[in-house]
Amino acid sequence: MIRNIIDLPYDPVEQAACVLPGIGPVGDEGWLWRTPDYEAQMAERRARLDQQETDVLAVLPEGVAAAQELFEVVIDGLRGADGFQVGDDDVLCPDGVRVPLGDPLGTIGRLVQADMCVLQRPDGSDEHLLVAAVVCFPANWRLADKIGRPLTAIHDPVPEYAGEIAKRVQRLFDGVQVGRPLWRVNGLSYHEPHLFQPSGKLISDAPAPYFRSERQVVMRLPKTRAVVFSIHSFVFNQETS
Repeated sequence: MIRNIIDLPYDPVEQAACVLPGIGPVGDEGWLWRTPDYEAQMAERRARLDQQETDVLAVLPEGVAAAQELFEVVIDGLRGADGFQVGDDDVLCPDGVRVPLGDPLGTIGRLVQADMCVLQRPDGSDEHLLVAAVVCFPANWRLADKIGRPLTAIHDPVPEYAGEIAKRVQRLFDGVQVGRPLWRVNGLSYHEPHLFQPSGKLISDAPAPYFRSERQVVMRLPKTRAVVFSIHSFVFNQETS
């Protein structure tokens, strides 16, 4: 079930400083959140999907079944969730928008704030591949450049990811268990506050003006055994916070 979050139950700057990959169990917090900026974020997400779907949504043939399963998991999680009314053909959202139940990832992208990446490890492959995704709020990457690629290529050119970190992340994706999602936080300073920044100008060391934090959850789907990597993004003005 989606959880309403009034105040973040963690310090994003402090949490982002943890050594990679910095993973912990989700526990009672829930893997999906609705935060006070829901209305504003969802307006942008829906606009991105309506106006530039090819930039923010992609599903490979091998990812269709997992995308459908993720859709079912999300819809089940919204049933009875505060502010959501799930019907046979649509969902009435907390901001008053009624979203038709249609394309799995397109629908998810119009319902919840978190971006969703679906990864599978084909037989004989050393790594999970990105087989489906809805990413309305990219941070310095483009979905078209990452879809169909393995984890190491997805994280290129992040220098911290190479070597032992890449091995640890792959072990994490191999080992995450159904019903036991895991989470971590990252964070970087940016010049601009925009959530859609496929080629944003970041400042890795400077403390200002904006700090972007992503709450990332890794979970396994029970039927397809695909791994879902969800990303809930927050942007803070460090000069006024």
